Amino acid sequence: MPILMTATSGHGTGKSVLGAWIANWLLSTRPDSIGTVTAGTWPQLNQRTLAMLRQWTKLCMTGHWFMIHARSILHKARPDTWKIVAQTSKEQNAQSFAGQHAAASTSWYMFDEASLVPDGVWDVASGGLSDGEPMWFAWGQPERNTGRFYEVNFGNQAHRWDHRRIDSRTSRFANKELLEQWRTDFGEDGDYFRVRVLGLPPMADELQFIDLTRIRAAQQREAQSLADDPLIVGVDVSGGGSAYNVIAFRRGNDARSIPRIRIAGELTRDRSVLVGKLAEILKDNRPAQKVAAMFIDMAFGSPIFERLRALGYRNVYETNFGLTHTPERRMANMRAYMWDRMKDWLLHGAIETDEKMAMDLAGPGYGISRRNQLVLESKAAMQKRGQASPDDGDALALTFAQPVAPVQKEESDEEDEFKGLGNWSYPSGWMR
Repeated sequence: MPILMTATSGHGTGKSVLGAWIANWLLSTRPDSIGTVTAGTWPQLNQRTLAMLRQWTKLCMTGHWFMIHARSILHKARPDTWKIVAQTSKEQNAQSFAGQHAAASTSWYMFDEASLVPDGVWDVASGGLSDGEPMWFAWGQPERNTGRFYEVNFGNQAHRWDHRRIDSRTSRFANKELLEQWRTDFGEDGDYFRVRVLGLPPMADELQFIDLTRIRAAQQREAQSLADDPLIVGVDVSGGGSAYNVIAFRRGNDARSIPRIRIAGELTRDRSVLVGKLAEILKDNRPAQKVAAMFIDMAFGSPIFERLRALGYRNVYETNFGLTHTPERRMANMRAYMWDRMKDWLLHGAIETDEKMAMDLAGPGYGISRRNQLVLESKAAMQKRGQASPDDGDALALTFAQPVAPVQKEESDEEDEFKGLGNWSYPSGWMR
């Protein structure tokens, strides 16, 4: 019978390193073994799971037997029959997990952050367990209380698997000060703490704030807008490094017709480059391209905002993601408020069909604070668990910072600083 091992845990318990050790043990002791490694998201697979696998294979006593590539590790003499390959876990990619057999050795699978691996992938992969000495390893935070990962740990398949749960507070690797902060913010019984620390499934349906079903529907929906819908631009400014500056466009229910613009952070260390690009967008007076309002994240965007205002662009506004005084009391800050409005909009809006935006929108988890307010997972927390910074998602969310009135054929006051905006006022400090 197959060896089936699974674990749920909180953050910082060393799952990716353990996976690399197991993979190297299999490579070293089972000639002609074939393994497939995947993870719930591409950033997790590429930046954590594969990075650890490559690092520890180089350190392994038998590492010189193998050729280490970006997405595979192959035996130098028998690369076709003795190897590890990486596959993304997108559901449409499920069939790539089929046909793996090693009748005289071990066919094995390793699912990292397995809660986010679609059920269809689990179903296809099970076909590789029918001969030889097969093995399957799966672990991660239990972000859903449905699906195969939930079933093998807590549901009707748990009796077939060797499973365990690791509380991050018992791990000597985990940041105990941060875990205590989460306990204070979200409560020990809150879903965020249950999943990220205790390794328990959420009480709610999913820990994802925006579900993939809603996102896929928005990707497939026809893009429609009214003639007087204002063109709104959201600008998420990078702090440099691997993060991107992202410029997103939305007109009514249409966030697809004008593709967003992505500029690598290292290319805009000279802020004048980004200022020039935004000024180019703002001065375009073609009816279909004329911007009614541009909202810029103030974390790294304050100098950009100040320069554009100095250049005379009065339809540019600075937005503070962290402001705690929001239009709705149930939101802990402006970022939660904007993402909540975007989540509702996705029920009838249309977005681009690329995976980067889909993964950004599905990336953040959420919790309810002790004040009974919605708290969205921070970018820093997402990056610690292998998720890419949701720059594209934040840029689109910025288009919901404030209602913008329909476009008027004749504008009554060219000097009005809030020209084109609805009659809404906010306390001083959340926007300039």
